Amino acid sequence: MKRIVYIILILLILAFVLKGCLKRDKGFDDVYLYDVRPLEVINYNFEKPKNVTTDGVDYLQTRGEVGKFGGEIISSTIGEGPKTFNPFNANDNTSSQLSGIMYDGLLTTDPYDGSITVRLAKDIEILPDKKTYIVHLRRGVKWSDGVEITADDVFYTYNTIIFGGFGDTATRDSLYINGKLPSVEKIDKYTIKFTTPEPFAPFLRMLSTPIAPKHVFKKATDKGKKYFRSYLNTNAKPEDFVTSGAFKISEYVPAQRVIYKRNPNYYIIDKKGQKLPYLDRYIILIVGDLNNDTLKFEGLETDVVNLQGSMVARYRELEKHGDFDLYNLGPTTNTTFITFNLNTRKNKEGKYYVDPVKQKWFNDSNFRSAVDWAIDRDNLVLNVLSGVGEPLYSAESVSSIFLNKEIAKGHARDIEYSKELLKKSGFYLKDGKLYDKYNNRVEFELLTNAGNTQREATGVSIKEDLAALGMKVNFKPVEFNSLVSKLSNTYDWDAVLIALTGNPLEPHSGYNVWSINGALHLFNQRSEDDLRGTDKILPFEKELNDIFDKASLELDFNKRKALYDKYQQIVAEENPVIYLYAPANIIAIRKKFKNIYPTNLGGILHNIEEVYIK
Repeated sequence: MKRIVYIILILLILAFVLKGCLKRDKGFDDVYLYDVRPLEVINYNFEKPKNVTTDGVDYLQTRGEVGKFGGEIISSTIGEGPKTFNPFNANDNTSSQLSGIMYDGLLTTDPYDGSITVRLAKDIEILPDKKTYIVHLRRGVKWSDGVEITADDVFYTYNTIIFGGFGDTATRDSLYINGKLPSVEKIDKYTIKFTTPEPFAPFLRMLSTPIAPKHVFKKATDKGKKYFRSYLNTNAKPEDFVTSGAFKISEYVPAQRVIYKRNPNYYIIDKKGQKLPYLDRYIILIVGDLNNDTLKFEGLETDVVNLQGSMVARYRELEKHGDFDLYNLGPTTNTTFITFNLNTRKNKEGKYYVDPVKQKWFNDSNFRSAVDWAIDRDNLVLNVLSGVGEPLYSAESVSSIFLNKEIAKGHARDIEYSKELLKKSGFYLKDGKLYDKYNNRVEFELLTNAGNTQREATGVSIKEDLAALGMKVNFKPVEFNSLVSKLSNTYDWDAVLIALTGNPLEPHSGYNVWSINGALHLFNQRSEDDLRGTDKILPFEKELNDIFDKASLELDFNKRKALYDKYQQIVAEENPVIYLYAPANIIAIRKKFKNIYPTNLGGILHNIEEVYIK
């Protein structure tokens, strides 16, 4: 495990030496903005955070400059808002983000260099067997209600909530090693021991999972899993939250805003020994769509905004005389894609989830490949992203250290080749319309979440691209929660246009996408009523599942890389997921805020506890 971390650090340092520092971009081109590659070390000349013990309390001392207390920062989120504030129930990006603000894990990824660093853990030992991890907690650190954080909380979080299958089980499912979970043991009040069945490469990064306060959450787990699913949902009262993060909820107005207030018991301090955060409040507005997001920023209602590509040239001009700075953080780790529903099973009522006629199309690799070759990704980048991004052909984000560079090269659009692929499977054109060999007109529905104007424009473009093949695509943006329900509950959909966030340092974070029984295995989702992992498994599904299992047990970086190269190759050949583009991460933030140190790994507010108003 130590060797893997060491190799990752070496790769990051080499990226820095060879390509230079990622810096705030003040003169980027009007068209393509991805000259600066992600995963380059930003040279802020910081020392590592330090453990500082004062009056028996093990604090973590931050590395930014000493600021001043008071004030607030207002950011935003797209969509209808969170579905829950319980981090163990969150299975969508908004809920994960808004609940994650309040709860810290044992470890985290350093946003500056990608290394693994401490949070609630003061330090960690890895024994020579590479299976045993001794975690030493900070002494004297408290929850927001004043109760001390101890090994009891850690043991309870892993043994009861995660391993017990409460809430979303993605973390638990990703921790299975040859069918077995790690063991967790309390050594004393401040020491926990984890033991994995075998050396497990992703394990340290998975210790970033939030820790729950046992004295609060146990009341919910004692009532069972059904009760826990609604625990700390959006109807919870602010006083119900006991947190370890820099902030905790003080007010939530559905579809409008979430207001957080500072946690006075936070364990991170500045160089003067003052408890952070500096800000009194952290406000997140729920803005509905991308256009509203920009309008809120221009109307001085928010302090930070992620920009669509179409807005960048204008904002570059506004920046010259404006009250904000513009940052280019390189391509995001988001992977935007379309996927078809390959499900051939029936529900409880004996009805197919997917029309049997469409099942045959979607499960035909020639059909999926034809769609892949028909999509004009260069056009998407130019017209949807306004050139602010790049085409995406790989299952790994373009910033991943495990990226298969051959697959990432991709291919140009080729309609004639698409037609050849369709012809091989018996499809034919008649009067400009595509039919299958059974004379069924090829027509299907493509869904996406409403309000994301960039994604809506993408859907319109794909509809036009596939019309060149004679396919009739009924593109339909729907409300986000309705879309989530279709994807994860009813399975009643044909194709979907959506995005997931990747981890450029650890492909195993995508295990729940590629595992046969994964919660995000969208293209062939299995319900709890299905024979888990045994019914109608596609050959490439099994191969992908096995690659991820094998790669997680491989500690040699180059051997892991070879396995992940293979998985990207299989996805590119089989096209269960068809990747489209990677937008550049362009952010504007008001100049009044200090301790702003953007990184491509952490974004703009990764150090929210240090941010202050000058």
